[in-house]
Amino acid sequence: MASILLSACGATADKDADTGASGATADSKPATGLQLMVPNAPGGGYDTTARTAAKVLEDSKVTGSVQVFNLPGAGGTVGLQRIVNEKGNGKLAMQMGLGVVGAAYTQKSQATLADTTPIAKLIEEAGAIVVPKDSPYQDINQLVTAWKADPKKLAVGGGSSPGGPDHLLPMQLAKAVGIDPKQVSFVSYDGGGELLPALLGNKIAFGASGFGEFLDQVEAGEVRVLAVTSEKPIEALKDVKTLKDQGIDLVFTNWRGIVAPPGITDEDKQVWVDALTKMHESEGWKAELTKRGWTDAFETGDEFGTFLKEQDTSVAELLKSLGLA
Repeated sequence: MASILLSACGATADKDADTGASGATADSKPATGLQLMVPNAPGGGYDTTARTAAKVLEDSKVTGSVQVFNLPGAGGTVGLQRIVNEKGNGKLAMQMGLGVVGAAYTQKSQATLADTTPIAKLIEEAGAIVVPKDSPYQDINQLVTAWKADPKKLAVGGGSSPGGPDHLLPMQLAKAVGIDPKQVSFVSYDGGGELLPALLGNKIAFGASGFGEFLDQVEAGEVRVLAVTSEKPIEALKDVKTLKDQGIDLVFTNWRGIVAPPGITDEDKQVWVDALTKMHESEGWKAELTKRGWTDAFETGDEFGTFLKEQDTSVAELLKSLGLA
């Protein structure tokens, strides 16, 4: 695979006079010049997570200004190719998650997550089954009854490509309620920013995505959440029952993390790890976790790398069973 080697100036942080280590000491100055790429459209889960993280990093003075930018396309694999092409660029990282793991297979991406440098897993988030406010379905069992009667007629939309969490969720839900996943009419959108207009415009019967992407619309009364996919009810949606509480034996959790280009220096990697560790420990980040209903799932470096390999294996097996990998 051809790789474009771009200018690779490292992320900067003051060196500790005693240790010579870059970044991460109590006396070090904020890391500067960092960029965080979002590999799908504005408004989705990756975008929300990246911009929230950047704001907390800046507000807590862990870093200087963090530039967040979007590079959507092909389920996140356009961004994945970009991050791999930026070999050695220690200033750049990419917000990603389960969706990029699956898209690398379904989009036949030349670039893979194995080519990247794992930085940190940040959060886990339950999914939600959502309908527009004027939907005839008042609860999940009404929806499932209609869905089972004609799976191809009731289109479900998700903010990820086939292989992503918003695709895997309805496929697993179909299996749980006795529908052949191959009969499901799934419509793919590039992130929550594209999914929501389709849902509100009644272009799909229901949506399946991370519940955090719908909170504003829930509060505004524009959409109705029929179920969340967590083990227990979610604080941010106190009145919404889980699938299990409504008789459907399924628990599904998405996750999001950050990777950097291949070939960055150990010092640059540590700047990112230290910055995100400080962010994770901040009161600002804890407040955002509570506000958005995210589950803290922080782990860094090699630990996150091991997790990524395990996710890659399990997703590949599931997609093969669906004929998608």
